[in-house]
Amino acid sequence: MVSLNPLHKIGKQLVETLAVHRGMRQSKAEQYAVSWLEKVGIRNPEQKISAYPHELSGGERQRVMIAMALINEPELLIADEPTTALDVSVQAQILDLLKDLQKELGMAMLFITHDLSIVRRIADRVAVMQNGQLVEVGECLRVFNSPEHAYTKKLIESDPRGLPVDVDESAPALLTVDKLKVWFPITGGIFKRVVSHVKAVTDMSFSLKQGHSIGLVGESGSGKSTTGMAILKLVSSEGDIRYREHAIDALDRKAMLPFRSKMQVVFQDPFSALNPRMSVAQVIGEGLRVHTDHDEVTLDQMICDVMREVDLDPESRHRYPNEFSGGQRQRIAIARALILQPEFILLDEPTSSLDRTVQAQVLDLLKSLQEKHGLTYLFISHDLNVVKSLCHYTIVMKSGEIIEQGETQQMFATPKQPYTQELVALSSF
Repeated sequence: MVSLNPLHKIGKQLVETLAVHRGMRQSKAEQYAVSWLEKVGIRNPEQKISAYPHELSGGERQRVMIAMALINEPELLIADEPTTALDVSVQAQILDLLKDLQKELGMAMLFITHDLSIVRRIADRVAVMQNGQLVEVGECLRVFNSPEHAYTKKLIESDPRGLPVDVDESAPALLTVDKLKVWFPITGGIFKRVVSHVKAVTDMSFSLKQGHSIGLVGESGSGKSTTGMAILKLVSSEGDIRYREHAIDALDRKAMLPFRSKMQVVFQDPFSALNPRMSVAQVIGEGLRVHTDHDEVTLDQMICDVMREVDLDPESRHRYPNEFSGGQRQRIAIARALILQPEFILLDEPTSSLDRTVQAQVLDLLKSLQEKHGLTYLFISHDLNVVKSLCHYTIVMKSGEIIEQGETQQMFATPKQPYTQELVALSSF
């Protein structure tokens, strides 16, 4: 996500490599770049090639990077977590594309990943690393069917499992969304008139009960994160948003302040979500300083207490985010949200960048916190196995609209729509 130059359009960055390595002319290079964007599963490539990186979703940016790496048909591809930010359907497309290109070009590939289902699908041989050392190397099937090292066994057994926490079915609705619409205008011409719209979210409606979890799943760019940002009033939207009995859709910044402490968010990337110039204590306590008038002694005690609650050592509170691992940073982000004693937390792909063992630990933490504090989650993810383990209800989105919704276990057992059936089939690969 941070590998693309934010000052240049996608097309310029793709064409640049073709001009440098192949000496292609501008018009031919642009046509070739469009064909590669289409190959890696980007919708409307003719339009997206003129977009800046910030105008694309995380998954779309990752696909642009894959296109940039493959566009010159390399002999060796080092793929470092290239499908982490992608939903399962696009992930399958990318893996099939990589395998086809590997056959076509005779390309060697070193595939680095924490997703064991991808390893099983794409690798001929597997090397398992722990603490900078190789602990097991072997043919893919042999390693998965009869692992020898204890750490390999632990990895294989760390897939998300279990059911969501028990909840009260008669609980009142905490959040109600009705006909939510988020369209971004596209301007053109000398006078910058609106010529079209990017229809990010259209007619989104659901109700989330107190203490329950809803999973929001769908392909990259389907409007999942935009829905969450609209609910938190971080992007402009139309439609009704009700928090308890309060209509918050028309509230301005000042009127929203009383609701901010009750509605928190944990972002996808633990490396960019924390301010690197602030200590952990400052990061976690920042919200308290905004919303309360506690003295420094009380603040420090509350920070220590919440760090213990998310299994972090309070003695490390004066260190900086770069001194922590990805899993620890995500725990810091959870602590930052939790310290304000919220009722609702938006979890935007909080485990997608974590390896399986750490992912399982974070999921167990989220479940225990939900059970202890009666938290309500809106969980955005492209990993259906994680959603199945955490969420009571699931909404499937595609192109900004709801395709299917229902009770999670039932939907996974008998999906009705073809798109949902495809997602479920790919997640159980």
